[in-house]
Amino acid sequence: MQGKIVIITGASDGIGKAAARELKSQGAEVVIIGRSPEKTIALAQELDAMYYIADFSDLNKVRELAEKLLATYPRIDVLANNAGGIFGKRELTTDGFEKTMQVNHLSHFLLTSLLLNTLIASKATIINTSSIANGLFAKLDIHDINMERRYSSNMAYGNAKLENILFTKELQRRYGAQGISVAAFHPGNVATSFASDSNSILRFMYQTPLKRMIGLTSPEVGAETLVWLASTTPNIDWQPGQYYYKKKIEKTNAMADDENVAKSLWRQSEAMTKS
Repeated sequence: MQGKIVIITGASDGIGKAAARELKSQGAEVVIIGRSPEKTIALAQELDAMYYIADFSDLNKVRELAEKLLATYPRIDVLANNAGGIFGKRELTTDGFEKTMQVNHLSHFLLTSLLLNTLIASKATIINTSSIANGLFAKLDIHDINMERRYSSNMAYGNAKLENILFTKELQRRYGAQGISVAAFHPGNVATSFASDSNSILRFMYQTPLKRMIGLTSPEVGAETLVWLASTTPNIDWQPGQYYYKKKIEKTNAMADDENVAKSLWRQSEAMTKS
């Protein structure tokens, strides 16, 4: 990883923070993207790393972030689309989109699209943080990705994590031949601040003493697959276009393999982000 440029969103906490520390220790030039100025700046100072503050619930902030990154980094070796979360009642962003979908999927779609020419020229690895929730909770209606007809916080999160995988597969189909390598992964059930802003049952699993009983893993363990994908060789150590857990290809929601659904999601994401 010596000298490689690694951009990590959601890097100020949890597995993003753990991955940033590990990749920095391997010699990468880590770029930290976070929503919290305090946490982001603290980690950047610890690692002597560049940082940018961006709120993914505002697409204009994502556009500003991409502009700054393009102006600073003519080469990007790894883009880790890791920011995300689960929220409470249905809430619209300033852009008019359901917040869970935008923060987990749409903003990363936009960021990747805006950086795409540089990523292709760099033959970059793109890593999308998904979740086992793609299979447990997703009930994706591809004709209602803004969830206007039916909503629950768990379903919204599951749908978004399924969208991460659909995006992974479609991005690889469209641009893999040009040199990029894309993968998604599930970090496991990690003891972080995850679900603290939600009313989901997951909040009680992650943010109460119950977390000790269900054996949540550390952020460092959760980050292992991300670090492995970032630091190893696609098509040799791992297969692009796949979804991984513990460094092995994992089963997904059956809809993840539906190319028509993936294409529809792509077209709608383009229209929503005007990219």
